[in-house]
Amino acid sequence: MWLGVLTLLPEMFAAVTQEGVFARALSAGSLSLECFNPRDFTEDKHRTVDDRPYGGGPGMVMMVEPLQRALDAAKAKAPKGTQVILMSPQGQRFDQQMAITASQHAGLILICGRYEGIDERFVSQYVDSEWSVGDYVLSGGELPAMTVMDAISRHLPGTLGNQRSVIDESHLDGTLDYPHYTRPEIVGAQVVPSQLMSGDHNRTKRYRRALALQRTLERRPDLLTGRLFDPLDRQLLTAAALQLGPHTVEEEREKKQDH
Repeated sequence: MWLGVLTLLPEMFAAVTQEGVFARALSAGSLSLECFNPRDFTEDKHRTVDDRPYGGGPGMVMMVEPLQRALDAAKAKAPKGTQVILMSPQGQRFDQQMAITASQHAGLILICGRYEGIDERFVSQYVDSEWSVGDYVLSGGELPAMTVMDAISRHLPGTLGNQRSVIDESHLDGTLDYPHYTRPEIVGAQVVPSQLMSGDHNRTKRYRRALALQRTLERRPDLLTGRLFDPLDRQLLTAAALQLGPHTVEEEREKKQDH
């Protein structure tokens, strides 16, 4: 897979290219990354990429021309049909399914905005989709882009030592992850659950599934809405609901906020 990133701060991407899962994808050859700095495509001695907004207001706005030239350079190296994605708090919320779908593309171009934003004429003409990593505002699109890149790279060959990790990980089937334990068996007064010490793989699998469903019901019940469940999951969800009691997630949050 080929990834192109338009960014004013290409040096930030050393954080993901030198260590971790994304670095392994690069080393394995299943992923390549190129950064394109709009400043390299300016025509004035100050390498200007931003200007004051029409209509007034605080901050500066990224100009069309440097972005357009940088994007043309990226498209010249990108596989045919590569989509252009703008990292933006106004975009569609990026999730696990989007990461899986994106990992199947031959290429992707991510645009990282800065300042108060990007000239809307560039967005409307060149951007295929806008993606958001959450309902908050950051100083630029670089950190969201790195988040997206890491999530995508996990689904490429040669990135994880155990591909089973991808199959089992949180959110992949619409539920949160179950709790994990390792040595030592006893930490203070806390002991590893006996279900994980029995050596019975079916018992372990059922126990983990029950806790995953219970945790999802308690913390993110919205993930369960509209889903179809097999008989075992329905049984485990019913038991989880009885264990949690009649109180709602919202009531629990209100209590925590009061404290």
